[in-house]
Amino acid sequence: MAPITTSREEFDEIPTVVGIFSAFGLVFTVSLFAWICCQRKSSKSNKTPPYKFVHVLKGVDIYPENLNSKKKFGADDKNEVKNKPTVPKNSLHLDLEKRDLNGNFPKTNLKPGSPSDLENATPKLFLEGEKEAVSPDSLKSSTSLSSEEKQEKLGTLFFSLEYNFEKKAFVVNIKEARGLPAMDEQSMTSDPYIKMTILPEKKHKVKTRVLRKTLDPAFDETFTFYGIPYTQIQELALHFTILSFDRFSRDDVIGEVLIPLSGIELSEGKMLMNREIIKRNVRKSSGRGELLISLCYQSTTNTLTVVVLKARHLPKSDVSGLSDPYVKVNLYHAKKRISKKKTHVKKCTPNAVFNELFVFDIPCEGLEDISVEFLVLDSERGSRNEVIGQLVLGAAAEGTGGEHWKEICDYPRRQIAKWHMLCDG
Repeated sequence: MAPITTSREEFDEIPTVVGIFSAFGLVFTVSLFAWICCQRKSSKSNKTPPYKFVHVLKGVDIYPENLNSKKKFGADDKNEVKNKPTVPKNSLHLDLEKRDLNGNFPKTNLKPGSPSDLENATPKLFLEGEKEAVSPDSLKSSTSLSSEEKQEKLGTLFFSLEYNFEKKAFVVNIKEARGLPAMDEQSMTSDPYIKMTILPEKKHKVKTRVLRKTLDPAFDETFTFYGIPYTQIQELALHFTILSFDRFSRDDVIGEVLIPLSGIELSEGKMLMNREIIKRNVRKSSGRGELLISLCYQSTTNTLTVVVLKARHLPKSDVSGLSDPYVKVNLYHAKKRISKKKTHVKKCTPNAVFNELFVFDIPCEGLEDISVEFLVLDSERGSRNEVIGQLVLGAAAEGTGGEHWKEICDYPRRQIAKWHMLCDG
């Protein structure tokens, strides 16, 4: 029997063949795994997210509160299915996708003469709540608009009021605003948010979050105020200020709503209300008030002593009542601010007494290129403070500002005080 012989070349070809088959097997496995992952990802993206997820992120109220638990999750009643028109399974999913990030539906073009579906869908409780809960005085305050304000529509604010007798808490829910004007001329939209104050004390101030690029913001935010007796509710009033956020400058004021609570009975439960947004009440004062300033220039130490003494006849910041004024003092050298100071806040007064002294080091000899700016502001907790009035003292200033500056330059080391009229900030 002849021996079987194998050449060395055959042994060298076996690892090569095994390597080729292994490479093909690896490529096939990776391709199969990638295909399975893509199929799973596409199937997940087509599924409607669960109720809690949609409700939290988009504010979609899928199941009304008046439905029982069986109708919320079961909906297996055959009689109801027969009576109701057939609806595609993915209709809810499509409706949710039509909403933007703020939970609002885009506006649709309606046929002329046909009523809006949105108006028909508005609950009648809003109108009924107004008739039962609002006194004639509050109706007069909300409807006393000039002809110009009636022409310029600023939208409608929807909210609800409730009193929790167990917790002795006053509950305000800011639901939404509709038909706001566009404050950004480039994008033709707004970034609205709402500030609310309980008058007359102004102790309770809250604000909603900012909703980006929408004229129909759905806030649905609830604010609970504890420690307010029910007997005191009739003496209070709610002041809503609707603003549009501006990242690079002072926020734009869209309008305001004032709701006196006298005559509103909350003992029967939650009251749903809506009010037209009106133009912000312009200060009725002829001026911005006056500021008493004392200046002293020390030529030997090259310092300027500034004393903010008093303010008088300051106007109301808005219909919410008196201002909470304070003064910012800015020192400028050649139109460049080199130092700043500020006084303490004086609560709810048009005639504030500060008596606060500030000493500034002058970087140059003389006061030719030096000026001092005084800004009287209204302190607003949780938002940007509003400028009540402005005063500039310096060599280039006009009126009493220039005269006061000339006197301290002519009479160094002498403390000279003068009243100055504030101008628009």
